[in-house]
Amino acid sequence: MNNIDIFNGDADGICALIQLRSVHPLKSELITGVKRDTALVRRAKVSAGDKLTVLDVSLDKNRGAVDEALTLGAEIFYVDHHFAGAIPISPNFRSCINTSPDVCTSLLVNQHLSGQRAIWAVVGAFGDNLKSEAVTLAQSLELSASDASRLEALGIYLNYNSYGSSLEDLHFDPRELFQGTVRYESPLDFLAECPDIFQRLETGYRDDMLQTRDLSPHTETPRIAVFQLPNEAWARRVSGVLGNDLANKTPGRAHAVITEADDGNFLVSVRAPLNNKAGADEVCRQFPTGGGRKAAAGINSLPASMVPEFVATFAKFYA
Repeated sequence: MNNIDIFNGDADGICALIQLRSVHPLKSELITGVKRDTALVRRAKVSAGDKLTVLDVSLDKNRGAVDEALTLGAEIFYVDHHFAGAIPISPNFRSCINTSPDVCTSLLVNQHLSGQRAIWAVVGAFGDNLKSEAVTLAQSLELSASDASRLEALGIYLNYNSYGSSLEDLHFDPRELFQGTVRYESPLDFLAECPDIFQRLETGYRDDMLQTRDLSPHTETPRIAVFQLPNEAWARRVSGVLGNDLANKTPGRAHAVITEADDGNFLVSVRAPLNNKAGADEVCRQFPTGGGRKAAAGINSLPASMVPEFVATFAKFYA
């Protein structure tokens, strides 16, 4: 019998697993990847009796591998907030799945653990751009404004680190980040003892975001804005956090960031308006490789020929 932990490589996925393994430590195989590498369950070599924990990746994108694992006799605990589709009915399948736009996987794990490592859920929520929910949770823990600000920065930087077309684009392998943080009950202790990791992420984030300073929209209306980024490593790294930044600055508008890939196709990040967090997944699922959640979604590989269709669909949906 093997334990296999499968998790999204972003802040939410990492912080969700930190909570679980801090409270319930066990030796496990770790399967993760870049932010958009979400069909992770198929990577697991599953045998009867194996125990899989799957965090922050869409059940809909992993359905075939999940069904196969259950057929082989594995047990699965699944926690997520992305579009799921039908939930498997099996005595070996347990789940905490909630697609509300105001939750993330870290917050769901926090509920599951009755708040035993809630401070890590604060980091995950900040990373997933659920600022209001993160602030509310931080206040319930009586964190100072200064400490909450540090946790917000950590969440943003962990999330930023997950974006790229491959692990080579990232500053840290998400597996390494998890292994370096899980031994700390509090992220404040991690920040105190591992300032070099934080500094490297912060420097990378600031340098990359400087590249976006003079960007002009590819398409802009009062309701939406689309930004196009070049085929550069820095652009791939900021594609998601730039969308969050734009959403925070203009909460009444939907935003899309399209980034050119090596093959000439485009990676797309969509953010619904913060004052109406709905529809991002509906827009993206209309295109091949699209998916996500109501407030934030994306398309992994949009053919260049379909960019005008995407822009028109995006503008029409939020009109």
